[in-house]
Amino acid sequence: MTENTYQLVAIIIYLAGMILIGWYAYRRTSDLSDYMLGGRKLGPAVSALSAGASDMSQWLLMGLPGAIYVSGLVEGWIAIGLTIGAWLNWLFVAPRLRVYTQVSNNSITIPSFFDNRFKENSKILRIVSGIIILVYFTFYVSSGMVAGGVFFESSFGYDYHVGLVVVAAVVIAYTLLGGFLAVSYTDFVQGSIMFLALIIVPILGIFLTGGIGETVESIRAVDVNLLSFFATATATGVISSLAWGLGYFGQPHIIVRFMAIKDVKETKSARRIGIGWMILTLLGAAFTALIGVAYFQQNPGVSLSNPEAIFIEMGQIIFHPFIAGIMLAAVLAAIMSTVSSQLLVTSSALVEDIYKSVINSNASEARYVNLGRIAVLIVSVVAGVFAWQQNDTILGLVSFAWAGFGAAFGPIILLALYWRKITGTGALWGMIVGAVTVFIWGNTALSGYLYEIVPGFLLNLIVTYVVSIATYKPNQEVEEEFNKTMELLKEPK
Repeated sequence: MTENTYQLVAIIIYLAGMILIGWYAYRRTSDLSDYMLGGRKLGPAVSALSAGASDMSQWLLMGLPGAIYVSGLVEGWIAIGLTIGAWLNWLFVAPRLRVYTQVSNNSITIPSFFDNRFKENSKILRIVSGIIILVYFTFYVSSGMVAGGVFFESSFGYDYHVGLVVVAAVVIAYTLLGGFLAVSYTDFVQGSIMFLALIIVPILGIFLTGGIGETVESIRAVDVNLLSFFATATATGVISSLAWGLGYFGQPHIIVRFMAIKDVKETKSARRIGIGWMILTLLGAAFTALIGVAYFQQNPGVSLSNPEAIFIEMGQIIFHPFIAGIMLAAVLAAIMSTVSSQLLVTSSALVEDIYKSVINSNASEARYVNLGRIAVLIVSVVAGVFAWQQNDTILGLVSFAWAGFGAAFGPIILLALYWRKITGTGALWGMIVGAVTVFIWGNTALSGYLYEIVPGFLLNLIVTYVVSIATYKPNQEVEEEFNKTMELLKEPK
């Protein structure tokens, strides 16, 4: 068999496995709660790796290595900010959100939690939240489809559009079939593949480039600044990179895993598993990029056409074609895990938060589930149209969507969980201000000086606080739910 054939066989086996998992989950999905939240039955390992895989996405194996390959460790500040943000998210948001969403009318989406938590402006809050999810997740899903096209183009020489369609078709298939359980189980498998790939590639790659000493010298021969966190850094650049960590508090496709974990007691185990996985995979991605710099310096006759394909190229150089195919499956895993999670959250926004709450709240569960599947298909088509012309980097698309969610939802989530006096009116105006600030800032020259999540997050926080103080009125039901949540969190663990 040819090299490409070996790799295609490995990819086909992987894709078939994902669809089989989707079918298995389909058999265990009976109502909307199952389809959107897996019946709140996830264990800590599945929750942790599912959150990690859906979080890191194609950015981990393509965006971050590509950025470090071009600019060096100065791009590592993003990874540091993300690690801190993820740890704080598991520590401060996960336990409270798991308990509070169940106490507050068993909320199964972020917009429905806002509705049930504030007891005011319920319809408009859900609609605005749903619209924000639709807008920013369309960009996010689009970035995954761009990554799929780049993947097949770089790996097999196929047309960009062929890769885009293949990835979209498989993700749509298993997300349509099995909903949240399918997404979570496939995320667990995909997270495991990503972990192994990012550990093995740099470990074997260092031997290929002559050991640590020779590798460092080769990198310095290209540019001595590539190994420095500070040489080319600016104060606003470091702040912008670290600010990526703020985004975690508002990412619906990540924090929904906190709502689905089986028991609040298991959030501690999940946090340890998730952060351990994250640190090791981020280190693996960074080392893969640096080893790639050394390899191509040592082999000037070999060229790299796309820096975001450095992990793919190194896997093909190091391994037998079939094993390289498994490494390639890790890239597909990163792409597909995130796209599927985002499609599901967008579907829930359309069905649970817009259709069910505003249009028809009396339909059967089967109808809601089917509408959820139709919504997945519609959002996929729209995102595919955006991705058809590859006009931005993967990191660029991801950073814009990440900022949008972090600035729109992050402050609201934190205040809703920790501050009794936040009001629905305050949350609504803060959310709008955060989302609009990111959209305007991110589409002007200002984004080149400071990452748009910083002004968006801060303005949301200020507006929400000021408006809430001005509109606060005691509500007995809100007080009772807040107190009950605090009591449940204090129970022996």
